[in-house]
Amino acid sequence: MNARTRRGVAIAALVFLVVQLGAVSLVPAFDTAGYQAVEDPQNPTNSVVYLLAILVVTALMLAAFRYDLDRVVRAVIVLSSGLLAWYVFSVALPATAALVAAGLVAVALWVYPEWYVIDVAGALMGAGAAGLFGISFGLLPAIVLLVALAVYDAISVYGTEHMLDLAEGVMDLHIPVVLVIPLTWSYSLLDEGFGEDDGTDAGGAAESGDGAEAGEAAERGDGFANGDADARASEAGGTDARSDGERHVEGVDTDDRDVFFIGLGDAVMPAVMVASAAFWSPAASLGIPGFPALGLPALLAMAGTFVGLGILLRMVLKGRPHAGLPLLNGGAIGGYLLGSVLAGVPLATALGVGAYL
Repeated sequence: MNARTRRGVAIAALVFLVVQLGAVSLVPAFDTAGYQAVEDPQNPTNSVVYLLAILVVTALMLAAFRYDLDRVVRAVIVLSSGLLAWYVFSVALPATAALVAAGLVAVALWVYPEWYVIDVAGALMGAGAAGLFGISFGLLPAIVLLVALAVYDAISVYGTEHMLDLAEGVMDLHIPVVLVIPLTWSYSLLDEGFGEDDGTDAGGAAESGDGAEAGEAAERGDGFANGDADARASEAGGTDARSDGERHVEGVDTDDRDVFFIGLGDAVMPAVMVASAAFWSPAASLGIPGFPALGLPALLAMAGTFVGLGILLRMVLKGRPHAGLPLLNGGAIGGYLLGSVLAGVPLATALGVGAYL
């Protein structure tokens, strides 16, 4: 692994860490503020409703790209970014200041979407979305959601491949649906222009890592082009003439590219497990200053996410395609369950099925 690659991996890991720690720190404040989104967080059918919403939103976005409504999609995502930023700021700042700060995030994304603006906004969105889902999805609904999204991700990447079309529509919009991971400090996303053909494959994210959204507009995190773009995306210099099959087997030469992309949803969805574990697990807090809700199950869910991320990035950088959420969500769930057992939480309680036994 050369210095450029190590830099990119470090930046990606840092963003994931910020999203997860941000979500854990936000769950107590979100709960106090009454931001829980459902009446019964323990009801697993909430996950089914959310999955149906994902399918609907995906179809609407594909239709929007088909009919050249790209700017509408961009406007919706930017507004969603401002809304999620407001949730985060509202628990830390006075009401007016929170509104102004959230507005500045949206304005910055609209007028100057450089890579660091997108990544900062994405980290805010990711922490906010994961925190909201964490207090709104109990342990069983969170596990069901993550497992279902991992399966959906794999199907959409390797089966229907409709996420390839979604990736092609999103990559040129410069919005925090994907996090931009530069391999050189001189890289500028703005230099690539909006919607211009730069000779790379936008559907494969040109040099991307993967894609996913957080939320029903910006919070979804359904695994949008996750691993497909991981490997597809990482093929710098790919041409539009390549078929989808070719995209799936191309190798990666990290010396030929300056950037790769990681779907925001890939950072958000495992963080949902972390946040849910922090909020709902009966395990004792570790007493870490600034993170009063963080217990061993949540901590090991974080560790499991990074194990999955390490494997995923290793595969990406070798040009091996893989859907992202199976590894990331699997690592988060596995780490959470291990942490629960080590913390003395009965497995049935950890899985959230005790009430059904």
